[in-house]
Amino acid sequence: MQKIIDKIEELKLKKINLLKTLDKNSGNKRQSLEAEFTFKMQAYRECIEIINNREIETVSDGYHTFDELYFHRMILFSVICEQNILKAWKSKLHYDGTMFENYFIVGINTPEGQYSYHYHMEYWDHFENIKEIPNAPEWDGHLPKDVTRLKSL
Repeated sequence: MQKIIDKIEELKLKKINLLKTLDKNSGNKRQSLEAEFTFKMQAYRECIEIINNREIETVSDGYHTFDELYFHRMILFSVICEQNILKAWKSKLHYDGTMFENYFIVGINTPEGQYSYHYHMEYWDHFENIKEIPNAPEWDGHLPKDVTRLKSL
């Protein structure tokens, strides 16, 4: 969506610059250019509206939806946890006793530190063999970019 927004801004600037140079030209050419830019900008606005009104889960890259990709990630993480069962854990509570409504957390302790994901309770059974603990370990500050920690297993 940011690409669309950037394109609209680019078109606005082009329109302003072209219209400045065409001020001395005939009115017909100017009207034609204004109509063309207006049409393009309206098309981009409509794209943004469609994206904003769509459920994000159904957005696709043409191959997979967000829902599919998140499901794939969950399955792959469950396999990693199963293959490293002594290092993996799951909990319905964070370290401090809080949790997002209807979610749980699954994590694994790697040689480089923790890595974890939150999942909706409907996926609890995909981690049925993973040890449940009362509270997740205290978060070590890992971020999405730290996913490479999984390679250290």
